[in-house]
Amino acid sequence: MTNIFAIFEIVKYRIREFFFEYHYSILSPLVSNILFVIIFSTIGRIYSLRQDNMSFIDFLVPGLILMIVAQQSFDNPSQSIINSKQIGSFDDFLLAPLSRLEIFFAYIFSQIFIGFILGFINFFILSYFISFNYFSFFYFFYYLSLVIIFFSSIGSVIGFVCYRWDTQSTVSNFFISPIIFLSGTFFSINSLPDSFKFILYYNPYYYIVKYFRESFYFNYEINYFVNFIVLIFVFISLIISGFIFYRGYNVIK
Repeated sequence: MTNIFAIFEIVKYRIREFFFEYHYSILSPLVSNILFVIIFSTIGRIYSLRQDNMSFIDFLVPGLILMIVAQQSFDNPSQSIINSKQIGSFDDFLLAPLSRLEIFFAYIFSQIFIGFILGFINFFILSYFISFNYFSFFYFFYYLSLVIIFFSSIGSVIGFVCYRWDTQSTVSNFFISPIIFLSGTFFSINSLPDSFKFILYYNPYYYIVKYFRESFYFNYEINYFVNFIVLIFVFISLIISGFIFYRGYNVIK
């Protein structure tokens, strides 16, 4: 039987931890995004940069929102679990009367809530720098959910199977960052040579960024086939991560 109370307590603990460390979890990503906007808006005005028939800053901001949510969705659970393992508190989770899957989904649920808060704060602040003529809360939270579930699944598994910060940083630098930056966050696919476009075509995260951005500025019509493929990809990632969490591997040294 699912221990709902234990899951709720873990979620509540992680949300409280998120707000307690607001200077790191909220202010730091927000300041980074504002600096990106200031720098690129200045460059865009000087060189009259445009992407996909819109100003460069209008093109950039939706991608920045997803970028910071994706990065934090990986960092928060992975760092939280590794830190808990190093101080010994994660052993209490494993010894408690709840399964590893319940621990896993507690981290996922808490990160969904955290990601929504982070995404909405960044949207609220950065919306002052852009002018959008269409916006859908449904697509906003739908694509945020896909990003959060995918990256928090990876982050939870990395925190679960690793013990050292350098391992977490290695995955972040050599796997997470390339996925995020090679996804059309800072450039349109039309800017790439034809020989390099396959990098985006076979990157599911690119389609999330693409449709998330279009939902800001166009009367967006959902591509059901592509979105179904992306949804299946995220779901498979969640299942694989949950299986690894369930089976476990050298969890306690």
